[in-house]
Amino acid sequence: MRLLIYGAGVIGSLYAVLFAKAGYDVTVYARGRRLQELKTFGLVYREKGAVRTAKVKIIDHLKEDDCYDFVITAVRETQIHAVLKELHKNQSPTIVTMVNTSEDYTEWEKIAGEGRILPAFPGAGGSIENGVLHASLTPAMIQRTTFGEINGEKTERVMQLTKILEVAKIPYEICEDMQNWQLCHLSLVVPLADAYYESDDPQYVGQNKFIMEKTARQLKENFSLLSAQGYTILPKKLSTLEKLPVALLAQGLSLIYESDFGNTFMYQHAIKASDEMRSLHNQLYAKLNTRRTMV
Repeated sequence: MRLLIYGAGVIGSLYAVLFAKAGYDVTVYARGRRLQELKTFGLVYREKGAVRTAKVKIIDHLKEDDCYDFVITAVRETQIHAVLKELHKNQSPTIVTMVNTSEDYTEWEKIAGEGRILPAFPGAGGSIENGVLHASLTPAMIQRTTFGEINGEKTERVMQLTKILEVAKIPYEICEDMQNWQLCHLSLVVPLADAYYESDDPQYVGQNKFIMEKTARQLKENFSLLSAQGYTILPKKLSTLEKLPVALLAQGLSLIYESDFGNTFMYQHAIKASDEMRSLHNQLYAKLNTRRTMV
């Protein structure tokens, strides 16, 4: 089984490490400064206090006839169209798009080729410091690697991907409506990211009662709008956000922002990918037919 990880940021690097440890033939496609780090030092990661190097191949261009069983794109939403245009020329049959989006996946297939997109979303977070990956999978009870066909069918390639994830010990969930799931996910993460951008001291935003209450109200409003517009709340546990009192939800958010989890899985991405999150902010509220300005 040959796997190509397109993108060598935190998410792409972590999945490459886990797949390589599971014994798969893994290639990482990188560019820029990250490419130079990988060429010089390899894919270096920290595990249980030790620094290790993953057994992966590193490339800086993709040949049209170089075929992989799965191409996993781990890039920002603002980059996905350019990536899909490049992959259109390649012969690999399946592109697993681990990307935040509210776009229609059929539009992505118009770019990459009909039947090639397998929508997904990662369950991971962390940082790369001095070329060393410091990352981990999100706790399974909070966020698993989620994926599914555009039409919701459990196809052969869906089952193949489940086997790959199982061997790599990556918790996963198959979703029958990834488009709906992504919109619900954005309704959650966009307000969480907005809170950082509204704060003069983002790392300690959890201590700002006003912003926590504003974020709680926005979360409740987002899921109320989704329900009112006929969307199914996915995963179902998110429906509780609509029911919680603002004060209680704000207190819970404050604890999350102040935790190691908040720093690893929320703060790091929000600060480093602010351009992506601002684009997703605009996409989300256009979908929900309401306008929210950002600081």
